Amino acid sequence: MHARIQAQENGADRAFMKRALELARRGGGWTAPNPLVGAVIVRDSAVIGEGWHRRYGGPHAEREAVDDALRRGIADLRGSTLYVTLEPCSHWGKTPPCADLVAESGIERVVCGMIDPNPLVSGKGLERLKAAGISVETGLLEAECRDLNRPFLKRTATGRPHVLLKTALSLDGKTAAPSGESRGISGENALRETHLLRSRLAAVAVGLGTVLADDPELTVRLKGGPWHQPVRIVVDSTLKTPLNARLFRDIPRSPLWIAASEEGMKTEGASRRGAELAGAGAEILVIPGTGPRVNLRALAEELGKRGIDGVLLEGGSTLGAAALEAGIVDRVRYCYAPILIGGETSCGALAGAGCGGLDAAWKIREPRIRRCGRDVVVEGDVDYAGRASCSPA
Repeated sequence: MHARIQAQENGADRAFMKRALELARRGGGWTAPNPLVGAVIVRDSAVIGEGWHRRYGGPHAEREAVDDALRRGIADLRGSTLYVTLEPCSHWGKTPPCADLVAESGIERVVCGMIDPNPLVSGKGLERLKAAGISVETGLLEAECRDLNRPFLKRTATGRPHVLLKTALSLDGKTAAPSGESRGISGENALRETHLLRSRLAAVAVGLGTVLADDPELTVRLKGGPWHQPVRIVVDSTLKTPLNARLFRDIPRSPLWIAASEEGMKTEGASRRGAELAGAGAEILVIPGTGPRVNLRALAEELGKRGIDGVLLEGGSTLGAAALEAGIVDRVRYCYAPILIGGETSCGALAGAGCGGLDAAWKIREPRIRRCGRDVVVEGDVDYAGRASCSPA
């Protein structure tokens, strides 16, 4: 195990690592299941090369930064410092080892945000640099570097994706009016954030109820781009997703996966409906498990195997509650609109049996509260420690 070396923080080091983080974010949505990584090469307090991991299978950030220096006419990197958000890789994958590239480049100092948790790399890349006589420091802005790669870290540690449960609701906790109308709760800024989240995560998921009530597209519809389009997942135990749903408009640009349960596939007409949905372009995932509902933990395992490292869970109240009960939700983002809906029959944010007593309520760890245009966003990690009936996936 590589011993952690504390980086000596100073203003310049922090500024250059912040730049590396800014660059890394540009790869959002394109690099999964690889991490987001940014790199900056500095000499005499001036940036001489920078880059980021642009997409899965493409050059890594370190290679991009070295190539950028060459484009600027700088081939000799002696006396320079490399700031990189994640430890340079030390193994062959789709690209050569970045640690070898750095070791042979003439770079004399490396400041690394965090050690790569991937067992193929963890500490080995830094050891390779040290063996080449390079000064190595780690841990600068580590919290920010870890936050940047929540999906990568979760899948690396567990084999399952990081799940963000996002809900738009009124101040009195309603996600729809008594009539069922839900479109228009969020303001313009919050809607843009939703599309940005879709573009940055590998998949977006909803339940059948949301498909039937809202007929969503679940694609990224923003100006500019190009934007990464997520895999769209519908949790539909018995395959009742309508063939005329708007979800089918964007296949194959944005793949559609429909997750059914083994028990659900035994119901009358399920096999025929599955064949029709597959014929329309959807991929049917039959998830093992007992009971009529889709086993969400098993679904998370399957998504991880398919390279999905992050899921935006957009709805609805039944699926959100089931995901919390299954322990697969890592983080929640509640976007409160400044409206009051009321009504005993209005849909609330979470259905299901609920927590029972307050001691069993899901705790949100270190919640962050901020304005988003007219709306207020509350976001934080789910703490399952107080719930004996449920542990995180």
